[in-house]
Amino acid sequence: MFIQTEVTPNPATLKFLPGREVLAGEPRDFRDADSARVSPLASAVFSLDGVTGVFLGSDFVSVTKAEAVEWAHIKPAILGAVMEHFMSGKPILAEGAAPVDDAGSEEFFESDDTETVEVIKELLATRVRPAVAMDGGDIIFRGYREGTVFLHMQGACSGCPSSTATLKSGIENLLRHFVPGVEQVQQI
Repeated sequence: MFIQTEVTPNPATLKFLPGREVLAGEPRDFRDADSARVSPLASAVFSLDGVTGVFLGSDFVSVTKAEAVEWAHIKPAILGAVMEHFMSGKPILAEGAAPVDDAGSEEFFESDDTETVEVIKELLATRVRPAVAMDGGDIIFRGYREGTVFLHMQGACSGCPSSTATLKSGIENLLRHFVPGVEQVQQI
């Protein structure tokens, strides 16, 4: 098995591509070892010193490291953990693992804005999420209020130094162009 790696705009995150499907359905973002217990793969990666985040996408695994750790020291161990997981035949998510937990982060918008929100979600799904996934992350719609779109960034995008530029220059301009009434985008 050959696993490719790609740099992401976030210097603390690398994208690992095993050349096969990683996770069908919605991506999963694990920010600590405790939350990763539902995934044998994420747990194995979190067992390595210096790992601070694991993001499972459709065909990639993004791993975020602590600032004090060098990639040269941790990358071989991550490659080993990912390879070992896929060679073992273990599932990506444990049987009975709960679906993505969005408790406390329900979408919010006024019922009068339903049509606008649907257009925003469609643009995010077709134009933004695929591009963000190429960088090892994901972006989730959280709400819309008084011309402001609220988004949540995951994976390599979470904590990325260029995420503000991505939001303001890229996503905000796109939404302002196609959706009347959108004035700004904020990360939550």
